[in-house]
Amino acid sequence: MTAILTSSEAATVRSGRRRPPRSRGGMTRRGPVDWLMLVFVVIGALVVIAPFYLVLVNSFKSPVDYATSGPLALPTALDFTGITRFWERVNFPQKLWNSLFISATVAVLAVLVSLVSAFAIGIGRVRGRTWIVLLFLLANLLPQEALLYPLYFMFKEVGLYDSVWSVIIVFVVIQAAFGTYLLSSVLGTFPKEVLEAASIDGASRWQILWRVVLPISRPILSVLLIFFFIWTWNEFLLPLTFLPSNANQTVPVAISVLQGDRLMDVTTTSASALLGIIPTLLFFLIFQRTLTRGITAGAVK
Repeated sequence: MTAILTSSEAATVRSGRRRPPRSRGGMTRRGPVDWLMLVFVVIGALVVIAPFYLVLVNSFKSPVDYATSGPLALPTALDFTGITRFWERVNFPQKLWNSLFISATVAVLAVLVSLVSAFAIGIGRVRGRTWIVLLFLLANLLPQEALLYPLYFMFKEVGLYDSVWSVIIVFVVIQAAFGTYLLSSVLGTFPKEVLEAASIDGASRWQILWRVVLPISRPILSVLLIFFFIWTWNEFLLPLTFLPSNANQTVPVAISVLQGDRLMDVTTTSASALLGIIPTLLFFLIFQRTLTRGITAGAVK
C-alpha cells in the first residue's frame, strides 16, 4: 500500500530535509541550552528570594526563638514584638507619610518636567539639540556625593534645610534629567503627520502637547512614574543629609538611624526591613499591569 503525500511533505522529501520533532501542542522540544538557561534562571530566582525569606521569617520570631532555632528555621509561634517595637520607636506612620509624600510628589513633578523638556527638544527641535541631550546625559552620570557640599550651603541660605522640599527639588531635577534624556529620543521619532494634522486644525503648541503627545505617550510616562517613585523611595544619602530632624525623616533613614543606635536586636531589624519593603511591594503589585502595558507599548510600534 502506497502512502499518499501532501504537497508540503513531498517538497520536504524532495529537498532531503526533515522537520525537527515536535511535541504535543506544536512546541519544539527543549534542547540542552534551554535547560541550562532554565537552571540559571531558577538559581538566580533563589538568590533573589533568599534575603526576602530571611526577613519574612525572622520578623515574626522572638529573640529567644531566634537564638534557639537560628535564622533559617520557621518560627515556632508568631511573635509581633519586633514589629510593634520598631513601629513605636520610630513613629512609623509619620515616616511612612514622609516617604509617600516625597516619592509621589517627585514622581509626578519629574514626569511633567521630563515631558515638557523632551517635547521642546524632541519635537520643538531647539537649536543645539544634540548638546542639550548630551548635557542631560552628563547630569545622570554625576554622582550624588558631588552635590552634597554646594546643595547644603544653598539650602542653608534659602531656608530650605531640614525641609522635605529640599529633597523634593533635588530629586525632581535628578529624575527629570533621566526622563528628559529618555523621552527626547522617543519624541524625536513622533509621527510628523499627526503633528501637522493638529497644526492644520488650529491647535497651538500647548494643545498639541496636552491633547496629542500626552495621550499617545501615556504608557511610557506611566513606566517613568513607577520607576521614579521606587527610586525616590529607596534613596538614602540625600534625605540623610538634608533631613536631620526626626519629624522629617524617611523610612530608609529611620531604619538606618535606629540601627546605628544599636537599640534593636535581629528580629526588630528584620521587622524594620519588612515594613520598609511592604509599601514599595504593594505599589509594584498595584501598578504591575500598568508597567507591563507600558513596556509592551514601548516595544511594539
